[in-house]
Amino acid sequence: MTDVVLGIDVGTSGARIAAVDAGSQLKALSQAAIPAPITDGLRSQQDPALWWQAVAQALDALDLTNLRVRALAVDGTSGTILPIAADGAAEGLASMYNDVAEAADLAVVVAVAPRETAALGATSPLARALLLSTRGTRILHQADWLSGRFSGRYDVTDESNALKSGYDPVARAWPRWIAGTGFDVGRFPAVVPAGTRIAAILPYIAERFRLPRDVTIVAGTTDGCAAFLASGASEPGDGVTSLGTTLTLKLLSDRPVFAPQYGVYSHRIGDRWLAGGASNSGGNVLAKYFSGDDMARLTPLLDPDRSTSLDYYPLPKPGERFPVNDPALRPRLSPRPDDDRVFFQAMLEGIAAIEALGYRRLAELGASPLASIRSAGGGAGNTAWARIRLRMLGVPERPSLSEHAAVGTARLAWRGIGHAN
Repeated sequence: MTDVVLGIDVGTSGARIAAVDAGSQLKALSQAAIPAPITDGLRSQQDPALWWQAVAQALDALDLTNLRVRALAVDGTSGTILPIAADGAAEGLASMYNDVAEAADLAVVVAVAPRETAALGATSPLARALLLSTRGTRILHQADWLSGRFSGRYDVTDESNALKSGYDPVARAWPRWIAGTGFDVGRFPAVVPAGTRIAAILPYIAERFRLPRDVTIVAGTTDGCAAFLASGASEPGDGVTSLGTTLTLKLLSDRPVFAPQYGVYSHRIGDRWLAGGASNSGGNVLAKYFSGDDMARLTPLLDPDRSTSLDYYPLPKPGERFPVNDPALRPRLSPRPDDDRVFFQAMLEGIAAIEALGYRRLAELGASPLASIRSAGGGAGNTAWARIRLRMLGVPERPSLSEHAAVGTARLAWRGIGHAN
């Protein structure tokens, strides 16, 4: 029998479970879909029962032949919250990470919150918690509630999930200013570092999923932090760029960075910090001008070692948040050359320049300087783009351990039972 732990990644559209051994090797993987959230104007809500249903389906489908599960941890979408009863039962629909807070509740938070907190913004979980506080006895985050289904403990969260609810990761405490909003901070769970042992699995849950009765339940993290951990990045200066619809940068630092004017804040992971920011540039602007077939055809024709010298700032529409904070910033995509190959390469160079500026901005704000880069997302497989990016970043590329966030959460599960994975 091979000892493994389970990392459970719950996103907007599905749940994925990875069984990972002590050497960080993926031994089994399964997944199940979750129906789309209910949307109504600015609201975005979901029935928490659907999360547990998907986790159960994925667990039932996971092939654990010759594998012995030692521990498990759960990650969830950052900022998704729900009210619960004293016994842990969900009290109605969950408020999703992109659910917009009531203007009056947000105004209450803005009036008392310090500028460096991550609890600000239109989707502030703290502001949304004010609306939910009339229901149930406690407000939990998505990962907290799912961990509670395994452990029976609905009174604990981790430092990453608590961040956007107003938790102070430097003082490692719920701050006093939250009381000024009228919210009873006692309705939030106690906070522990990600990777902390919470409890043993409930006996009937172990029996239901044919798991050992001594499985340890470990505090997880957010889906974004889990994806970073899945990359294998572990030292200050390790950066991970997600080349998806948008351009997202995450940098492991030995110092925290808080710059709300750029949408930058830092998650605490042990005694280190994960600083990051997100640009509006990325695959969405490429898709405005090129189809997938176009990009596949043009990529082999690129000359990544020779710059086009076109100074582009590709955006899908006016407005940027990081590394430039300007809601009126207009896309810069001219002059447009007649040759589509040159135009495509210039756009890739422009996005790479934004990436390089983003990491410089994080360092200017106090984070550890970029020392190496790993890539994730749909654009990570474009080798020509990788060469352009490495030329501009000036640091070596490192291979990613895994593209599955569930693997990153599994690393925390190993940490919770004393294994440095």
